[in-house]
Amino acid sequence: MTEPINILILCTGNSARSILGEALINHLGGGRLRGFSAGSFPKGQVHPGALAVLARNGVTVEGASSKSWDMFTGPDAPQLHIVITVCDNAAGEMCPIFPGTQIKAHWGIEDPADAAPGAAEEVAFDKAYAEMRARVEAMVALDFAQMDRDAIRDALAEIGTIKGATTLAKGAA
Repeated sequence: MTEPINILILCTGNSARSILGEALINHLGGGRLRGFSAGSFPKGQVHPGALAVLARNGVTVEGASSKSWDMFTGPDAPQLHIVITVCDNAAGEMCPIFPGTQIKAHWGIEDPADAAPGAAEEVAFDKAYAEMRARVEAMVALDFAQMDRDAIRDALAEIGTIKGATTLAKGAA
């Protein structure tokens, strides 16, 4: 794959989980990976809980916005290499299906925006952040240059099973 590897984190509302993914990819990717986020039905604003958990953890959120995936389907859109959905199928959410030939993966994460405001919401955002961070750290550790499409797809699927602060040290599969 050419560098940087452009990764779209996709969910329905693009206000919480996908925003966390975009910010963490850009924060941890070291320029090798570039994160974007979008939603099939964007809410139009970033959830304050997402901004708060990123700020608490020292992750820059400059320019974060809730936007439509249409931004990534036109001729002026950045070339996407990987598309990762983060909807939680266990909660019965419908995950959007992005058109194209990119490598696709699913990293189901419970939506913290569904938590009741207050302490429960903060806990939910901390949990979603920890899961996303563990997965992004594992993805950053992959040696994409030594992997073919199938190996990348398989590694991303395995990474999608990581919970909390557990990390997966996986090089070339």
